[in-house]
Amino acid sequence: MSCLAATRMQHSSLQLMCLTDLEVDYINPYDSAARINMLVLPEFVTQGILCTIFLITGHWFLFLLCLPYLYYNVRLYRRRQHLVDVTEIYSQLSWEKKQRFYKLAYLIILLVLCIFWLLWTAGKNHH
Repeated sequence: MSCLAATRMQHSSLQLMCLTDLEVDYINPYDSAARINMLVLPEFVTQGILCTIFLITGHWFLFLLCLPYLYYNVRLYRRRQHLVDVTEIYSQLSWEKKQRFYKLAYLIILLVLCIFWLLWTAGKNHH
């Protein structure tokens, strides 16, 4: 479970690096949008798998913690707002970066909770 959260952190970090590179003109908007859009669907699928694993294994708190973010991803996908538009990337740059920072903070909290839960369960079973 923590492996999936770490993978999602890597996806968000890569997207954030692409946006930062675009902001300082190290990369053109087409390449940046292509790199970000390539990672969006795997990120959504990984979030769905992580949420399903939490549900199946009975980790209700972590499942409920993941559910709003899964709903947000599904809502973005259904409204067709999940991909970065090349023509509007500069006007949406600050919002996209802010969104990726929030995702990264959420994922760090989720990873810490997963590791804590793992260690607590292992310590509980050891005694």
